[in-house]
Amino acid sequence: MRRKFHEALEPSPKTAGWILRQIQHLYRVEARLRQHKAGPELRAAVRASESKPIVERLERALVRLKSSGRHLPQSLLGSAIDYALGQWPTLDVYLEDGRIEIDNNLVENAIRPTALGKKNWLFMGDADAGERGAILYTVIESCRRRGIDPYGYLKDALTRLPKMTNHQIPEVTPSAWAKTHLHLQRQAAS
Repeated sequence: MRRKFHEALEPSPKTAGWILRQIQHLYRVEARLRQHKAGPELRAAVRASESKPIVERLERALVRLKSSGRHLPQSLLGSAIDYALGQWPTLDVYLEDGRIEIDNNLVENAIRPTALGKKNWLFMGDADAGERGAILYTVIESCRRRGIDPYGYLKDALTRLPKMTNHQIPEVTPSAWAKTHLHLQRQAAS
C-alpha cells in the first residue's frame, strides 16, 4: 500500500504525503514494539490503543477521497486509493493479531535469492523439479528462521528418516528438531 502512495507523490504531493505520514506513524509504533521485543499480546494491545485510531483515520480519509470523485480511478492516486481500500481486511487482521507483521518484508527478503535465481533455474531438471525445489527452500528458510544450521539439520534428518515410521516424522520437523537440540545442548552444558 505504501509503495502505491509513494508513486503518487509527484502528481499529488499534498494528499499522498499526508497518507504516507499516517503510514509512517504505524511503522514507528512497530519499530518501538520490535525495539522492546514485545510479545504477541502486548503488540495486539499497543496496536489497539495506538495504531487502530491511525488506521481508522486513514480509512475515513481514503473513503472520503474516493467518494469525492476528484481523483480518476486510473490516476496514480486513484489507483492507490482503490488498492488501499481493497487491502483493508488484511489491515484489520494485523491490528487484532500480534503475531502478524505489518508487512511481508521479512518473507520478501528471505525469498529474494530464490526469486533472483529462478530465471537461471527455469529449464533445469524435470517437470517435478520446481515442486521439490520449493519444498527444499521452505525447509531451509524454516531452519534459518529458527536459528538452525540448515546443513546440520538436513544431514541429521535425512540420516534418521529412512529408519523412522510415519508417526515419528513429526519429530524431525525443523521446529521439533530445534526444541530437541536446544534441550540436548542445555543438558550438555550443565
